[in-house]
Amino acid sequence: MDVNLRNACERDFIFAQDVYFQTMRGIIERLLGWDRPTEERRFAQFFKIEEAKIIVVDGRDVGWIAEQLDGTNVNIGSLYVIPEMQRRGVGTSVLQLLMAHARRQSKGITLAVVKINPALRFYERNGFRITHEDDLKFYLRAD
Repeated sequence: MDVNLRNACERDFIFAQDVYFQTMRGIIERLLGWDRPTEERRFAQFFKIEEAKIIVVDGRDVGWIAEQLDGTNVNIGSLYVIPEMQRRGVGTSVLQLLMAHARRQSKGITLAVVKINPALRFYERNGFRITHEDDLKFYLRAD
């Protein structure tokens, strides 16, 4: 399996929104209730093309990440993989790419995950540990 990242462009907006809705709708429904027009507005505010990279597996777009950089950390703002490609090593491969890149820059990696999101176990298996929490999210770090 050949996993790569490419910079997102404007034409990727609908793809990214669709992947986000496929993977997060159940969590959004549980926390906020589901109203598609409201969620489309929220996504338009949340999605920043300059931070997004598309996950490509064997030439096919299968997900996306958002990455913010600062002086000491790489923050993974988002990591979404289409359901049919989950549990096949795609997310792990992406994390390994990001961790290797951060290591070369001597940076840690941070992220936040909603407490009811089962992805928490995925991040912990891949070397992240909870540093703190609030009412809604756990905040994690890997060095």
